[in-house]
Amino acid sequence: MSKLFSSYQLQDVTLKNRIVMSPMCMYSAEKEDGIATDFHLAHYVSRAAGGTGLVLLEATAVQENGRISTKDLGIWRDEQVPALKRITDGVHAHGAKVGIQLAHAGRKAELAGKIVAPSSLAYSEDYSTPEALTTEEIKEVVADFRRAAYRAAEAGFDVIELHAAHGYLLHEFLSPITNRREDAYGGPAGNRYRIVSEIIKAVREVWDGPVIVRVSATDYAHGGLQAVDYVPFAKWMKADGVDLIDVSSGGLVPVVPTSYPGYQVPFAEQIRTGAGIATGAVGMITSGAQAEEILGNGRADLIIVGRELLRNPYFAKDAALELGEKIEAPEQYRRAWR
Repeated sequence: MSKLFSSYQLQDVTLKNRIVMSPMCMYSAEKEDGIATDFHLAHYVSRAAGGTGLVLLEATAVQENGRISTKDLGIWRDEQVPALKRITDGVHAHGAKVGIQLAHAGRKAELAGKIVAPSSLAYSEDYSTPEALTTEEIKEVVADFRRAAYRAAEAGFDVIELHAAHGYLLHEFLSPITNRREDAYGGPAGNRYRIVSEIIKAVREVWDGPVIVRVSATDYAHGGLQAVDYVPFAKWMKADGVDLIDVSSGGLVPVVPTSYPGYQVPFAEQIRTGAGIATGAVGMITSGAQAEEILGNGRADLIIVGRELLRNPYFAKDAALELGEKIEAPEQYRRAWR
């Protein structure tokens, strides 16, 4: 059997294969209330029907002012749970597992009113200048991640991913470019990691399942973080109870990196080897053969697919055909499944 279509264990959660749908914002909560719609239901369940092993929902805000946009999904109040439960039930019906990415946009929130960050530094001249979080406000952010994790359990999710990448709040704390604080949350790497550690531990108080953290392994900027800096961060995350690191890159500053097939895979490999923790590789992975090479050579443990799954909900089926594997078709599609 190919590595891509072997099962994978995340604590007590068994993934039927190693294909993961990357969390990608859809900006489709049309009523601006953070509640998932019929679009979200169809969007995520169709990828489960297509054979994806783990479906990760998009960045879902733990605070109302932590949304990237007014049309982001939310999990900051109980009324948002039932619509998420429809999605988890739908994904489970197709034999897939489902996770949710808990997020706070920090200084990249494009909202009216107050936005917050570690330090009062705007993302660019086109963005509002955030207010630096007070210590008490940091405690409330941590508490809201905890509350969101509790709601995620109520909604039936199998996995939680914490968004510490792409220039959003937790990434802003980790990077010295955006964290200029002089208190216990700024300065040395251990201090900059503090809020992430507090959130992981708070989530663990109410959540028994797997926890993944998405990181940006390089800031693509002078004075920013590089993959080597994430090795100690990943070791600390592992000690705090994280099961896997989802390794992306960039987003902290307005720089567009040069991308090519598998351009982020070396970061996943470096963190996996250096920190002794499982990783997921993401970034222009578009074929079964490419995914199999990454797994077969021990460069990552899971294959996280983004744009290719937007183009093709049945990526898993096509990858299986390419690798000479057979995967079970949804009952309704068997007459056409090859």
